[in-house]
Amino acid sequence: MASSKKKIAYVLSAFPVLSETFIGNEIRALEAQGHTIIPLVFDLRSGVAQPDDMVLAKRVNVIANVSAGSALSMLPNLWRARRFAFEQKLLARRSLLWHALKIAAVARSNDCSHIHAHFAGGAAAHAIAAARIAGLTVSFSCHGHDIYAEPEDLAAKFTNTDAVVSVCNEMREDLLAMGCSKPVMMIPCGTDPDRFQPIADGKIENGRLLFVGRLVPQKGLDDLFAAIGLLNGKLRVHLDIVGDGPLRDYCESEAARLADEGGHEIKMLGSRTGEWLKANAPHYCGVCLPFKTAPDGSRDTGPLVVKEAMAMQLPVISTAYMGVKDTVTAETGILVEPGDPQALSKAILELETAGPQQRQAMGVTGRKRVLDHFTLTAQAQALSRLFESLPEAVQS
Repeated sequence: MASSKKKIAYVLSAFPVLSETFIGNEIRALEAQGHTIIPLVFDLRSGVAQPDDMVLAKRVNVIANVSAGSALSMLPNLWRARRFAFEQKLLARRSLLWHALKIAAVARSNDCSHIHAHFAGGAAAHAIAAARIAGLTVSFSCHGHDIYAEPEDLAAKFTNTDAVVSVCNEMREDLLAMGCSKPVMMIPCGTDPDRFQPIADGKIENGRLLFVGRLVPQKGLDDLFAAIGLLNGKLRVHLDIVGDGPLRDYCESEAARLADEGGHEIKMLGSRTGEWLKANAPHYCGVCLPFKTAPDGSRDTGPLVVKEAMAMQLPVISTAYMGVKDTVTAETGILVEPGDPQALSKAILELETAGPQQRQAMGVTGRKRVLDHFTLTAQAQALSRLFESLPEAVQS
């Protein structure tokens, strides 16, 4: 059956990326709502990725492969992007406009009515220029590093876009404080509770805590190791760390040190797909995810792993930070201040000594909260309403 909803061109800097599950999830969920999504990608990755994203990658448009003839067909409308091209300073103007012509050509040839980008960096810049050339509306989603660590021409983007998406309330407040006068919609990333489910009956915990995420400073791994060290002689912590990244050697060294000093057992499991997570995570006692701001300003603003854990009825130990404090309540987990290993150690001890029944009650409440507020379907419906509310074309 033909869809009556808008066709949307999605501009992405890189895809698929193992840690960026929210992009593929969002595209599939929007298509389930009746939209047609045309993905355009600068860097088509060939490494390890989520299985569903590898399927989606087979139909993306690689921007470098769009023909020069297609780009030149949009040349008469190039003047429409002039204002933004001159207001932004970071990207070389000629390169920006050439790639924008290619994106505009693909969007127009596929009868797209809107262009959306993920991250407020180069993808957003090219989406804005392309939308102006094509006479379409445009929006972009902000996530964290692109706003707080390496902001790029945000004032120009705020002026020339039609809408901005924030993934948590604190970011929305920050974007408004930065001077964004266009609509800023707070739409948290959602998860699929049909995919991430708890054990049906008779859960037997494996006695371990779970950390999932890239091994980077904003995940708070140094605080986690410090907190475990404070429990020497009080509690022997059993922790599995799922993920990889630049702090891998540091994590392995700390795991060995804590084993020697306190008898703690910390296993480094490396990267795992969502399939591993949904099959194995429900057996854990809970997750420990102490997010904070990295020295360079990077931060996780609406971490999806928190919602996935809650959907699987896992209690959450985390920090009262960005989107986490929108998600986790006292009934579903324990929040401490970011960068406070002492408080984190007390939270670990509290959860470990709570007993299976209390942990199960927290998990049940957590899943209900996800079902009520943080499903992928709800996210897609909110995005769909935003896209559908924008005009079919814009005046230059």
